[in-house]
Amino acid sequence: MPKTKPRIKEIYVADISFDVVEEDIRKLFSVCGTVRAIHMLNDPGSGQFSGRAYVRMATDAETKDAINTLDGTLLINRCIRVCAAREKNVPEPIAPLEQKQPRRRRQPKGRRKK
Repeated sequence: MPKTKPRIKEIYVADISFDVVEEDIRKLFSVCGTVRAIHMLNDPGSGQFSGRAYVRMATDAETKDAINTLDGTLLINRCIRVCAAREKNVPEPIAPLEQKQPRRRRQPKGRRKK
């Protein structure tokens, strides 16, 4: 079975200015192709925008183009970081437990009784 390259599904964008709205990100990434979805991350405690987002492009070619073109671009007043999003953690199958060797008893220190 030939190995295939993993597809880049989403783009992770960091260091986004807090003044940015979703439309600003959509306009920037639309230069590289069709933007399918944008998910802006909020801080769980305050509910405020955390300066990070995920962007989904229409094709792999557009995704790679966006990563190569837009990394380090100035958006509003900050340079953004653009990279491929990591895969979600998929649990691996649990390996069967190995049989443990019985522990050897230590010999007491000191004199032996005869």
